[in-house]
Amino acid sequence: MTEPPSPPQPPPAPPLPQAMAVEIPANLDAIYTNFALISHSPSEVVIDFARVLPNMKARVVTRMVLTPLNAKLLLRALTDNLAKFEAQYGEIIVPTQLADQLFRPPRPEGGP
Repeated sequence: MTEPPSPPQPPPAPPLPQAMAVEIPANLDAIYTNFALISHSPSEVVIDFARVLPNMKARVVTRMVLTPLNAKLLLRALTDNLAKFEAQYGEIIVPTQLADQLFRPPRPEGGP
């Protein structure tokens, strides 16, 4: 008698990523930002981080240039971390008119 064929074996699982050693310099200054401008080209996503203070012009304090893949991975990491933050501290409430204030076109000179 012949043996029945064995069922196909699933492919092996991909290897787990190795832990990455990251060094954060002790004298690294934290930069406070409360505004970001995002633009892109076919090969890059550019995020300009700015600080906006009352009665002052917004000032860009740092620029990040990422590949589209790294931008998507950053979005995924931010989404995951904000979900964990909200699970621990509660939902972050975004004021309903905030997007209107931030994304409306600039008023013309001398306009309302």
